[in-house]
Parts: sequence; structure tokens; C-alpha cells
Amino acid sequence: MKCLKVCLGPFEKANKNSRRPDSRRETRGQEGRSMRTNSSYELFQRYQGNPILSVEDWPYRANSVFNAAAAEAGGKTILLARVEDLRGISHLTVARSNDGVSNWEIDKAPSLFPEPKVHPEEVWGVEDPRITWLEPLNKWVICYTAYSKGGPLVSLATTEDFNSFEKLGPVMPPEDKDAALFPVRFNGLWAMLHRPVPRSLLLGAHIWISFSPDLKHWGGHQEVIHTREGGWWDANKIGLCAPPMQTKQGWLILYHGVRTTASGSIYRLGLALLDIENPAKVIRRTDEWIFGPKAPYEREGDVDDVVFPCGWIKKDKKIFMYYGAADSRICLATADFDEMVDFVLKCPSCDSTD
Repeated sequence: MKCLKVCLGPFEKANKNSRRPDSRRETRGQEGRSMRTNSSYELFQRYQGNPILSVEDWPYRANSVFNAAAAEAGGKTILLARVEDLRGISHLTVARSNDGVSNWEIDKAPSLFPEPKVHPEEVWGVEDPRITWLEPLNKWVICYTAYSKGGPLVSLATTEDFNSFEKLGPVMPPEDKDAALFPVRFNGLWAMLHRPVPRSLLLGAHIWISFSPDLKHWGGHQEVIHTREGGWWDANKIGLCAPPMQTKQGWLILYHGVRTTASGSIYRLGLALLDIENPAKVIRRTDEWIFGPKAPYEREGDVDDVVFPCGWIKKDKKIFMYYGAADSRICLATADFDEMVDFVLKCPSCDSTD
């Protein structure tokens, strides 16, 4: 995939129409004309009450809560949060809220937990879920990372009510993670984005797509979104964040890029747009990151400098993005849906002529 032009238009438009006057700095040129410079613009705006959930809110002992999947069901916002216990092993727990912001009702015990006697691939925990509603099945399907002795891999589970779950088992071998399903079939096949990791990171960890007739047997594997190289913010390693979101213009993809620095890795977010009928085709991709660790609760924690969304929800014209901050807590940021789509449509067009 090759991007053909520099992504400047969206930032210019966002600066002009920003509803946050404190995000812009105004200076005067030699001729007295007003010149605005982009000092801190980000497409998503942090909720002022962040974090919305932390281990202090949990009804049982745990080390940290983060990286929650999100859905709307039964008139409530559902978060399926990753919880790390005091052994370092993760499980998943449901939290419910009427407004998706506050007054969370948290299950009193783990909701989806490792069962290594039945599923040996879960011996070191279950992590980082993504949730997709599949209308033909009348079920929610959860893609999650099962941590086996051979490394992390992609497993699936289903639920109708987030009270009980049925595990379907592993569908991708290790090392593979950051997976989510599309909510529709393509030519009769379900599609899943995921991120396998090669033995050598010199080859890059890219986002792939695979297809299945039954959610059990997967094939047609191909790379979709490649990492960049060199000093880019998303060089060498990227991964899917929240599940694909359907728009009239295509499938909106939120992904993370990992930049390795002398003081550690930095996780930031970007957007891509896939063809509505052929999700293996990239139409647009942001050059610059759209959201990155800035707030203290994102920069300091069990893993510093990480923002990691596993779920987003569209409510009317507003996007609610739920993200793990520094692998220690759950936070919320929001964006205008139309502004976000307009933003990515003005970013570089892509082809497949690497």
C-alpha cells in the first residue's frame, strides 16, 4: 500500500472549525494578519472526569483494569474490561452504565475467565477483547487474546446477554492478536482483521484480513494495512484497535502504531478507510497520529505512554471511544462522527502498488 499525498487538509479544516478555542494559538504577522497555529489539536477530546474506571472502583481485588471492549445492549452501555489480577493473569469483567460515562455497575466476579483445563491456550490469561454484533446469528461475538505457552493467539466467544458466554476456541495460531470481526458477510464469508507477528520484527507487524464461512475455519489471508518504516509514528508495528465501523464512504478503521524510543514504546492512534465492498482495499489513511498519550494518567502506569482503545460506540453523531490508559485504567474520549469521516476522506489516497 502506497499513500500518494500529504495529509494537510484535515488539520487545516479542524483548526478553522475547532470548538475548543484553547487548542489554538493566535499570533500576528508583519502585515498585522491573524495567523493561527495548531498547538494541541486532536480529533478526539478527553472526558474531563477521566479515568471513568480504575481498580479502586472494582468490587474485588485486582492490580489494574484497562483495554475494554464496548457495546450497547439492553438500553445500557456495556464494557468488557480486561482485569489483571495480583498474579499477573488477566480475565474479562462486564461493567454496565445507563449513559456510558458514570454510575457503572460492575459484575461481582470475573465474567469471562481463563479455563486452562478446557482451553489450554488460556493458561496465561485472556486479554484485550473486541465485540461485534452479528445480526444473522443474533449474537455478540467477542474476539479476544488467549495467552498460551506458545504465545498470544486469537480466540472467539459468543454471548446473547453478557451474562453467559460460549467459547468457540482458538481460530488463529500464535503469535496473533488485536482481532475484530466485521458485522456483515462479504460474498457469503465473515471477515476478521487481526495482527500476526513475524519471528523477526524487521519484517514488520502488519494488519491482516482473513475470511471464514462458519467462524471456525479461516483462509484467504492477506495483508491489508502495512506498517511504515523509519522514523514514522507507526513504523514497524501496528494493530487494530476497535472493531471496524461502517460509514457510507467505507469501513472506518481505528488502529494503533507503536514507536520505539530510547525510553520505551509510545502507543498512538491513526485512522484508515477500507472499501465498503472489498475490505482488503485501503482507500485512505492518516499520515499523522490523531490521538496519543498526553495526560498524566496516560503517561504513567504499569506501562507508560499508552492509549489503547478496544471499543467505540456511535451515539447519534458522537463517537464514544473507550481506551486503556498506561495499562492501568479505563478512559473515555469523544469525537464528532461527521468530522472524523471528513477528516479521513481528506487524508492520503492509497493503492496496492508497494
